Amino acid sequence: MSITSPRSSLAPDTRTRGPLIAKVPEIIAFFWLTKVATTAMGESTSDFLNGFLGPVIAIPLMLVLLGWTLRRQFRADRYDAWTYWGVVVMVAIFGTSAADAVHIGAGVPYSVSTIFYAVVLAVIFFAWYRSEGTLSIHSIYTRRREVFYWATVLATFALGTAAGDMTATSLHLGYFGSIWLFAALIAIPAIGYRWFGMNEVLAFWAAYVLTRPLGASVADWMAMEPHRGGLGFGTGGVSLILAVVVYLAVRRLATTKMDVRDEDSDPDAGGSDVSGLGRGRALGLDLG
Repeated sequence: MSITSPRSSLAPDTRTRGPLIAKVPEIIAFFWLTKVATTAMGESTSDFLNGFLGPVIAIPLMLVLLGWTLRRQFRADRYDAWTYWGVVVMVAIFGTSAADAVHIGAGVPYSVSTIFYAVVLAVIFFAWYRSEGTLSIHSIYTRRREVFYWATVLATFALGTAAGDMTATSLHLGYFGSIWLFAALIAIPAIGYRWFGMNEVLAFWAAYVLTRPLGASVADWMAMEPHRGGLGFGTGGVSLILAVVVYLAVRRLATTKMDVRDEDSDPDAGGSDVSGLGRGRALGLDLG
């Protein structure tokens, strides 16, 4: 499914195009499992570091590590599982603190911060499409598109964190109730794309945003004390468990290379399965 635009063409842009080597993974089912695990780990690890080191030390440390992983990602000439997912982990950790700081530090209600980050995400999408004529995650072969991509990822993490906290606390669903809510919501784009022709870009990014509150709710439920309806593992215990899960998942991706894109295919080609939850591998996310 595509939307034509005078700025968006399937013809290559020889002025900006570099080697057609992907900087992001194929969107397969295992991608979503790893994504949820990293979001959950980011939630628990951020809470643990802020509690153990204090925000004054923890947040600058997270920012430095995020900058270091992003530098490695930008310097890489192609997708590498360890490099890519290292950035995702640090975005998850720092994004949690960024969203929490707006609420805790500035006293902004979760409903307001959720709307704010939704607007930020919309602005990034608008600027990305206006600049590049595409929101294809598999056309990430220039520095500018890569910057847009990671800005979008960071915004989705902040939005998802605020939305998850809003449902759990402001709407009084609790974290276990939020798990079921977001599990149901994340099924909508998967079903909508596979069986009802939902726009592929909308389906992908909707699912991507929803993985954040889903994973965060799982982490908070696992860490919460039993008398509050949780499992009582604590943020440190949950962080350790999820770190092992993420390590094993990324190791499998790095070893099997199941998510390495076919470099001979056109990254701007549309019409393929972008959800990774249905008919096969995703080769593009085009609006043009």
